[in-house]
Amino acid sequence: MDSAFPRFLPAEPKDLEATGLNAEFLADLVLKTMYTRGFLLGHEIADEVRLPFANIVDRALDYLRREHLTEVRGSSGLGESSYQYVVTDEGRARARELMGQSQYVGPAPVRLEDYTRAALTQSMSGQTITLETMKRTMAHLILPNGMFDQLGPAVNSGKSIFLFGHPGNGKTAIAEAIGAMLPGAIVIPYAVGVDSSVIKVFDGLHHKPITDETALPKGERFDKRWVLIRRPMIAVGGELTLANLDLSYDPTTKYYEAPFQMKANGGVFLIDDFGRQQVQPRDLLNRWIVPLEKRIDYLALVTGRKIDVPFDALILFSTNLEPEHLVDEAFMRRIRYKINITDPSWEDFREIFKRVVSKRNIAYSEDILRYIVTEYYIKPKRKARAVHPRDLIEELMDIARFRGVKPEMSQDLIDAACRGYFIKE
Repeated sequence: MDSAFPRFLPAEPKDLEATGLNAEFLADLVLKTMYTRGFLLGHEIADEVRLPFANIVDRALDYLRREHLTEVRGSSGLGESSYQYVVTDEGRARARELMGQSQYVGPAPVRLEDYTRAALTQSMSGQTITLETMKRTMAHLILPNGMFDQLGPAVNSGKSIFLFGHPGNGKTAIAEAIGAMLPGAIVIPYAVGVDSSVIKVFDGLHHKPITDETALPKGERFDKRWVLIRRPMIAVGGELTLANLDLSYDPTTKYYEAPFQMKANGGVFLIDDFGRQQVQPRDLLNRWIVPLEKRIDYLALVTGRKIDVPFDALILFSTNLEPEHLVDEAFMRRIRYKINITDPSWEDFREIFKRVVSKRNIAYSEDILRYIVTEYYIKPKRKARAVHPRDLIEELMDIARFRGVKPEMSQDLIDAACRGYFIKE
């Protein structure tokens, strides 16, 4: 893991004003937390909303007690943070009313302007991927000559990248490797608040928290409403729709989920199988003309209010289709880097084959590889793909296991694997 400290580390708030929240919102959030969780100690409530107990959560609890919405039932130690708080009958009625307005319960949100400042401070712009880093991260891939010279400047630019070429040559693997080589860690908020609305940003499926304390400066107490993560790598495929690119409002829970590109800020957003989405490529690029150029995205709340958020992900488009069949020249101009992932040379094909069989403890045979190339590529005029060695050897192993024989690069097993893999000779 890159041990460099994040460039943005918000300090722990000392009072309510520093949180950017109003007292009523925080009291409502605390009450809903208690309503959904049951009996809680003061410090447990503070942990749930990710705010300090002293001068912040204790003030909300004092207000709720004065309004007879909560009460103290006991204590597990010294100090108010050890008091056990419970919701009264009047408090439960109020909590049900609040849940009807919004069911969001969890870490208190941060201000939109603080999120914007964090995203810009932690931008990929100015980050440098060296040739050594790229070679090390992509050492597991066999790439065509000159590929590093194309990929390196494209990644360092922070601009959009269009990967195209025949299927099975590693476009997705390259994109994933790019995500893995991004330097440093970043912090993102669990949620962002806009007026009385909450936008959930942290996504456990796509964001990988860093728990290593050495990744943070010693002795500094930071705002726990933010979480330290690796730079995100978010990939979507044919399931992508235009609705996925705007705020998702759940009419039942009554709060928002951030769109994919917002969750990808500071990292990589891969649109895989571009051109096979339910949305037309032209419509998708129309949606992103302004964000790609201005690095700002405009999102709409159900109230009609528009908010602008940073658009700071490295956007990767990957497709097996011919670029000119997807969009016109004007649109392609807005995608800065276009990189053709070509078929492997026969030398590269041999190296891939060697790595595949070595990984599976199968002895490599140059004679059998020559047989494969002659009979299943040259004679039928078939193009080699980088994925073929892996697929053929996996099929060979399946056949050997079924027959109860040792998997090896034999003509018999290779013929059986090729017959089952290739559609026609």
